[in-house]
Amino acid sequence: MTTDLMNIREMCDAFNVTPRTLRFYEAKELIFPIREGQKRLFTKRDRARLKLILRGKRFGFSLEEIRQLLDLYHMDDGQEAQLSKSYELAQNHLADMEAQKAELEQAIAELKEQMAWGATKLANMSKHKSVAA
Repeated sequence: MTTDLMNIREMCDAFNVTPRTLRFYEAKELIFPIREGQKRLFTKRDRARLKLILRGKRFGFSLEEIRQLLDLYHMDDGQEAQLSKSYELAQNHLADMEAQKAELEQAIAELKEQMAWGATKLANMSKHKSVAA
């Protein structure tokens, strides 16, 4: 086997994914390993695609959005279409993530207020029990 090819175990170790994940991405036609019977061999292209898939997932892109971006790579425009679409999707996802962050920060602040109120209430209840005893 050449160093350009990796088996499924090597891919799992290199990208911290499960064999099931690789088979799933293969079934979704996002990666295209060479098949030798039951054995799968992954090329440099597969590794680059998997890296982009995992990055896209981490950023909240759907598999369909990732597929569209990967498909744009093969257009004959010096990757302009891919970069343009990537930038557009990234802007949308960043706006969504920032909105989620703001909502989460507000929820955290409200929870802290409730916990502080609860802690005060519990402390007062404990004082009343000690005084009554």
